[in-house]
Amino acid sequence: MQSSKPTLVNLNSLDFTPNTHGETFKGLHASVGRALGARKLGCRVTILPPGKAAWAFHAHLVNEELFFFLQGRGNLRFGESSVPVKEGDFVVCPPGKDSAHQLMNDGTEDLLYLAVSTMEEPDIVHYPDSGKVGVFAGSPPGGPKKLRTLSGFFREADAVDYWEGE
Repeated sequence: MQSSKPTLVNLNSLDFTPNTHGETFKGLHASVGRALGARKLGCRVTILPPGKAAWAFHAHLVNEELFFFLQGRGNLRFGESSVPVKEGDFVVCPPGKDSAHQLMNDGTEDLLYLAVSTMEEPDIVHYPDSGKVGVFAGSPPGGPKKLRTLSGFFREADAVDYWEGE
């Protein structure tokens, strides 16, 4: 039986986890979707310090993402274009290789945004800058890693013919 009251989580009560790599990538992330018990929606709050990006330039081939900017200014690299974003802006990145995207904080204060996504799996993620492909099955990107039945990152240049090794 379903509860008669919805689950409620306040932004100020979220547990933020740091994620860093080298000089370019640094952010704090808090999962809202899991905290609320969402099953088909991913939702994460991200805080990016000035000059940083949270993730590499990528395109989900299955999942769709929507971003809502709560504070600060930044830049959305989307396909071949670049779009400034600010507090109050919404943007969607549909699935597909032509929708590669990356958010960068090019402002002087933290960029705070909400990322909402579908949580379909398996998902395949394309990384145009590095020529990689990521595969996620059992749990989509952003989902619980303990449920993953298959995941990995591969260089497109290492692709083999279907019959290789058979």
